[in-house]
Amino acid sequence: MSQADTLPAARPALWSSIAGYTALLVVGVGLVLLICRAGAGFTPVPPAATAPAASKPVDVVLHVMATLVAVILLGTLLGRACRWVGQPSVIGEVVAGITLGPSLLGAVWPEAMHLLIPSATADPKGQVPAAIKAVATIGVVLYMFLVGLELNAVRLREQARSAVAVSHASIVTPFVLGSALALALYRPLAPSEVPFTSFALFMGVAMSITAFPVLARILTDRKMERTELGIVALGCAAADDVTAWCLLALIVGIAKSEMTGVAAVAVQATAFIAVMLLLIRPLAARLSARLDAAPGPLPPLVVSGTFLAVLASAMATEAIGIHALFGAFLLGAIVPHEGRLAREFAAKLRDPVTVLLLPAFFAYTGMRTQIGLVSSGQDWLWCGAIVLVATAGKFGGAMIAARLTGQSWRDAAALGALMNTRGLMELIVLNIGLDLGVISPTLFAMMVIMALVTTAMTSPVVSRLVPQPSGAAGR
Repeated sequence: MSQADTLPAARPALWSSIAGYTALLVVGVGLVLLICRAGAGFTPVPPAATAPAASKPVDVVLHVMATLVAVILLGTLLGRACRWVGQPSVIGEVVAGITLGPSLLGAVWPEAMHLLIPSATADPKGQVPAAIKAVATIGVVLYMFLVGLELNAVRLREQARSAVAVSHASIVTPFVLGSALALALYRPLAPSEVPFTSFALFMGVAMSITAFPVLARILTDRKMERTELGIVALGCAAADDVTAWCLLALIVGIAKSEMTGVAAVAVQATAFIAVMLLLIRPLAARLSARLDAAPGPLPPLVVSGTFLAVLASAMATEAIGIHALFGAFLLGAIVPHEGRLAREFAAKLRDPVTVLLLPAFFAYTGMRTQIGLVSSGQDWLWCGAIVLVATAGKFGGAMIAARLTGQSWRDAAALGALMNTRGLMELIVLNIGLDLGVISPTLFAMMVIMALVTTAMTSPVVSRLVPQPSGAAGR
């Protein structure tokens, strides 16, 4: 059949399609017009009387995005400045959050701060702070999972014998001194309804924290991680972190429960830890070994399953009453440190968590830190006492224990200085205390100052005691 024979048949089909499409449009438009005409005379039923709505609803997404942009930008600049002078970048990031909060920007230029965090009048329900807190919580949960992944349990067991005395001394000494300091701080600075026992125990834990990630980065930058001093310091810091987080979990359980409910929290927490160690750890080891033997990228099911495991573990400990961070940390700690799963997850998560999500935590901490509350001379004396006790406990306890185990005075002092660094881990603990109502906003501000001062002390003291070419210090 020739092309000429097919043209007459094709032409009617084309015209019929155009006609049908045109008819569809005409009918559709006509029906819409008839509907609009039919309803033109309708009047809506007035709604029931309600409270007058805000004249201008707050744009939560816009404010959260603006806050993240501001804190990431300023935190990056201040972090680079801190690294240039040999300080951990976390100091600059924390200062960025405080700068953008009520302590500085809110005191000097409130209108500019309210562009980021709207005032209570514009945001009476606190939607923006709540959204920032949600982002910050997710960031910190993932960060604690990363800390657990980077915790080398094998090396910790190998170093436990040589570091046990120093580790125990650097926990027990500041814990006792912090609890003793609570005797003086309780009346003037504790919240009115918190029991003294919860307050004293929390102060002890807050004084006992060592920032394992900051310490590890300082050692790496100074090429000390493979020296005898560096190995002992890493072992002590890792043991400190595990012990301190277990103590914190216990104290959170005490603070969140009535004394009659502490036993239930302890039983549930023990059962959770047993399940993680006896059931989940072998499964994680088996999965890690299988992935080590398989080429190619991690399967999507493994990636999504790992995230689900992190969130489920965090939810479980939150439901028990020992805080979500402990579950995320424990899950990371039981994943084989040298396995492909831990390495690839740590590599993929580190930048999104530390660059994008953790700044929300610094912004949230800055919103809650009001340096202006530390106003009188007596307040600053209390703040100085907190810094002095914190330093004496960690620095002094670790140094004396190291000296008694055979270290030279110089190495013992350097180890004490390394154990005295607190960084981000301390801020996480302090925010937990403020959320629980165990510490007041004024004491929170004093403790934030203590965390900054003790962290800033580490690099200069170590540089004097162990002369090494020093680079930038990390988180």
